[in-house]
Amino acid sequence: MKKSVLLLLMVNVFAFSSEFITIGTGSVTGTYYPTGGAICKLVNKYKKETKIRCSVEATDASVYNIRAIDEGELDFGIAQSDAVYQAINGIKKFKNHPIKELRSVMSIYTELFTLVTRKDANIKSIDDIVGKRINIGNVGSGNEATAMTLLNELNIKPSDFSYVGRLKAGEAPDAIRDNLIDGYFYMVGHPTANIKDASNTSDIYLTPISGPKIDEFLKRNPYYIKDVIPANIYKGVKKPVPTFGAKAVLVTSSDVSSKAVYTLVKAILEDFEEFKKLHPVYKYITKKSLLEGLGAPLHEGAAKYFKENNFIK
Repeated sequence: MKKSVLLLLMVNVFAFSSEFITIGTGSVTGTYYPTGGAICKLVNKYKKETKIRCSVEATDASVYNIRAIDEGELDFGIAQSDAVYQAINGIKKFKNHPIKELRSVMSIYTELFTLVTRKDANIKSIDDIVGKRINIGNVGSGNEATAMTLLNELNIKPSDFSYVGRLKAGEAPDAIRDNLIDGYFYMVGHPTANIKDASNTSDIYLTPISGPKIDEFLKRNPYYIKDVIPANIYKGVKKPVPTFGAKAVLVTSSDVSSKAVYTLVKAILEDFEEFKKLHPVYKYITKKSLLEGLGAPLHEGAAKYFKENNFIK
């Protein structure tokens, strides 16, 4: 047999025996996309031994990722814990269509709901958005879902704005710079390149999302938590900014193989300190926090690893 034919057969055998997994993320300037890349980097580090290869796909984020997993178009996805909770329970964006096969793999980091505004728009509180040009997020994104949940609770309708933006998060900094919008909502881990871009090209203000109305909102939506955006991580933002947040959760389907999920979890946990160095937002995560705020049951492959290593009983 010729050497070239033998080589081709070997490549085909390897390809046939390998399992390819794809992680749906979000905008390339957000935190989901580099997070997917960080996970795949560690999974692919062991691809010769595990025969599992990982790739990343930029998507419209949380709600899109969950639906794509449900439809078999993605193996894994990153999503806000509130969207995960809503999907498994068939409420809000997933009303009358619960996704019972949705499974958690692990919680990654805390995302904070952020209102980025132009300083000259003078939006000092959440109530000041009425009459302004506000980007609530593209259809199907977690940004849109959280924004609409909050606005409904505050009795603010999209028609109360002078303009309702449906831009993707990655498009919003340019819209701020070009004075096409006064502000945009973004659920994201901090620091993020997106808001750094906005602060480097425009005079921005991060509007506090706090007060008695927000306290009542959080009581009615207990999967959110109070938190603050740290000071001095964006140009011109010198004080901590109070807001609320959710967890960024890696999710999959019960149909995805236990081997793939177990391998992914092991790759992250075996190189956990290396993982934490791959993005500034991972600085405060702990092995314990990986099991907080999941919103959906653990996949059996993830549970197997966590049980073997005494994370859970």
